[in-house]
Parts: sequence; C-alpha cells; structure tokens
Amino acid sequence: MASFGALYVVGGARILYSIGIYSGGPAALWSSMLITVIFMIITAASIAEICSSVPLSGSIYIWAAEAGGKKYGRFFGFIVAFWSTTAWTSFVASNTQATTNFMLSELVIFNRSIPGDFDNNNVKFRTIVWICSELFLLLAILSNLMPPNRFSLIFKASALIIFIDFILTVVWLPVGVSKTYGFQDAHFVFKEVYNGTGASSAWNWILSFLSTSGVLTGFDASGHIAEETVNASLYAARGIFWSCVVSGVLAFPLLLLFLFCSPSLDTLFALETPQPFVQIYTLALGRGGQMVMTIVAIVGLFINTSLAITAASRLVFAIARDGILPGSKWIGKVDSKGQPRNAIIFIGIVSGVLLCTILPSTVAFTSLVSAGGVPTIAAYALVPTLRLIFTRGDFADAKWSNGRFSTIFCVISAVWNTFLLTVLFSPYEWPVTAQNFNFSSVIFGAVTIFGIISWWIVPEANWLSRRAIGRVLDVVEGKDGVDSPTSSTTPDVAPQHTHQD
Repeated sequence: MASFGALYVVGGARILYSIGIYSGGPAALWSSMLITVIFMIITAASIAEICSSVPLSGSIYIWAAEAGGKKYGRFFGFIVAFWSTTAWTSFVASNTQATTNFMLSELVIFNRSIPGDFDNNNVKFRTIVWICSELFLLLAILSNLMPPNRFSLIFKASALIIFIDFILTVVWLPVGVSKTYGFQDAHFVFKEVYNGTGASSAWNWILSFLSTSGVLTGFDASGHIAEETVNASLYAARGIFWSCVVSGVLAFPLLLLFLFCSPSLDTLFALETPQPFVQIYTLALGRGGQMVMTIVAIVGLFINTSLAITAASRLVFAIARDGILPGSKWIGKVDSKGQPRNAIIFIGIVSGVLLCTILPSTVAFTSLVSAGGVPTIAAYALVPTLRLIFTRGDFADAKWSNGRFSTIFCVISAVWNTFLLTVLFSPYEWPVTAQNFNFSSVIFGAVTIFGIISWWIVPEANWLSRRAIGRVLDVVEGKDGVDSPTSSTTPDVAPQHTHQD
C-alpha cells in the first residue's frame, strides 16, 4: 500500500497530463506512456529482486551499497543516500504545490481575481502559491506526527480515495463530456502533434517522457518501511513490483481516456488556470461537478503527500542512523513511541526550503518534478549497473527472484533510466533564460558533491553501527530476524507500527 499510495496514479496522471501534452501533443503522450509502462515494470522487477535480498529501511541507499560490492559499496551508498533524500523531499514539495494549484484554480472558476492575474510570470501570484504550498506542507507534516494507530487511518483513506477518484474519473467524466463538448476522434488521440516547448520536433516529442516517467516513479516506497513489514523479504519486494504493474496497467488506459475527453488543444491551452483539469471538469460537469472532482483531487494529493512523507522519513531515518547526513545524531533519534519524529521534521524543513524556489522561478513546478525524479531515476539506473559490474549473480537466491531474466532486466533498467536522466536534465522551454532554466541539474550536481564529501569525512568505522551491520548480514545470510519487527534486537530505535504492503 505504501508504494501504490505514494504513486497515486490517477492524481499523478492528471497533474502531469497538461505538461505531457504540451510537449509532443497527444501522439507523443500515449506512445511515450506505453513505452514507460513496459520499461518501468522491468525496472521495478530488478529493484524488487535486490530489495528481497536486503529488505532494510534505507532501501535503495542500502541496495546501492550492497550492489557496489565490498570495495566501492560505501562510496556509492553515500551518494545514493544524498540522492534519495533529495528526491523524496523534492517530491513532497512538488506535491504540495500541485495541491495548491487545484485549490487556486477554484478562484478562476468562480470569477475571483488577484493583482496581475493567475500567471507564473506574476510574482504576486507565485507568492500566493508559495504561502499555500507551505501551509499544505505543514498540515502533511503534522499528520505524520500523529500516534501510529491514528496514522494507520491515512493508509486506509489512501485506498478509499484512489478508488473513489478512479471510479469518478472513468465513469462521471466521460458521461459529462458526452453531454457537453463531445469526445475527440481517433486522429486527435493517436496522431495529433503539438510543440509547446520551442525545442526541435524530435526533442519536443522526447520531452513527453518527463510527464510519463513521473507517473510511475516512486515504486520503491515499500522498501523504505521494510523493517516495519512482516516477512519483508517477500512482501516489500512484492509491493515494489506489483504497485508498479497495477499503476502502469491503470495509467495507460486512463491517459487514453483523458485524451478522448480532452477539449481541443486551442481550448486547452487557453484555459488560464493553475491546473487546467479544473477547467476541463467545469466544461464537462459544470461548476458543481467540478467542485466534487476537485475536492477529491485535493484530498487525494494531500493523502499522497502524507504517505510520501511516511516513506521518506523512514528512508531519512535509516540514512541518519548510519551517520551519513549532517546532523545525523539528531535526525536519527526516535520519540518515546519509536517513531522517527526528527526525520519527519527534517523533511518538512528541507521541503519548505525547496518550495522557496517558487518565488524567483516561473518554471518552479516542472523543475521540482525534475528535481524529485532525477535522483530517483539516477538510483534506478545506478543500482542495476553496479550489479552488472560488481555483484552479478550475487542476489539470485532472493525470495523474489527474476531467475534467468535477472541480468537482462539489469541491462534494460540501466539503459532505460539513463535515457530518462537526459530528459529530466533538459530545459523545458526554448530559448533558455535565467527564469525558465531547469535547475534540477544544478541540484543534482550539488547533492552528488555533498555525498562525496560526506563519504570522505565520515569515518568508515562510523558508517554503520554494529546493529545495522548485523542486520545486513542477517539478511544476506538468510536469517529471519529482519523480517519481523518483534525479533529486532533494538526495539528502542526502530519505528514500531507494522503492516503488510
């Protein structure tokens, strides 16, 4: 549930729909989505295999360290630790801004105005977006500070909201479209091309992968809470793989539905709202109908943000517990109930700082999407690459095994995610100026340098505690202690609540 809730495919597809159609048009969007689904599922299978071998909180950072072997594992582990921390805090930040965009779009629907209009070129509008995004972030952080038994309601609510959102989207939206402006024809959906980026025709098409990859990034969330999952070597790996499969199977037909229900491109790009889908709902369902859909979307995004913070806090807690991050001693502490309270607060602080990029930048949202995607995609590329070079065949005995396809899946995952990196680093508007520059490459480079500095400064003996090393060895040697929270030798430092994904 952690991975599936963190992906929230309906909300993700809806948010990134207008971005994807802007680069390449409908023809690029559906074809890129199909390619993305296939290769992301292969990536998930590859990541699930190593998760099954080493099901520890810290997940992908630990997997990179294991995949790098004895000689280089620590070096790559430190770098991926900083990547992962940046990725999830950026994802949390972009989610709160996406929630704000839905809310502020209601002002347009009900004919309310602000000085300078709802335009990202308007610094007053960007200030309002920033304030509202920070407030949504605060609420999401507070929800994670609730007692574990109450927070479990968030997981249940996630499943309910995803179901309601999906049913309303696939039933109510097409019914509304059929009674108003009507469906688009097959030519529009499968052949219509649009260039809204100013890039060359080929690169404009490729930029649609920024949208499609974003829908299916984050399936490794189950691994972040592996130490809280019963029989994690099986269930955490299963959660990684099947959340990606289910999300991909839902995402592709859902995208086709959005395209058939879309107004014309001229109408779509003339909708001057922070979130164009709110206007689409208005055209198809009227003010009352769009209000219902918008509320469901806002609640869904808020829950999605809370789940992302849950996954991220366990990741950050594990990394800090191993002494990698600045301030690790404080971040790696837990409260009296065994929850990583300080890690949650740390995520709130970093995400809040990242949201400040809204103020100077007109493309802060797409840059935050890229900043959240780049480190994760880089890790998805690096882990299988390290397995191919340093530890080929070392994880073949995992409970979740790809068998004879293990090596080819690693090759495909490494190549595919390296390709995605070129898209995520790319500018999104041409000509490139200081205001529309995609600063994800700058963030990624700086974070990588910080990881290397940390690797250089932190003594090797302090990297993992004896407890953490013991847990890694237990998993590698096939012991059962890690799979059950009740068998942990250190109940005072591990988060307590247990569930299955």
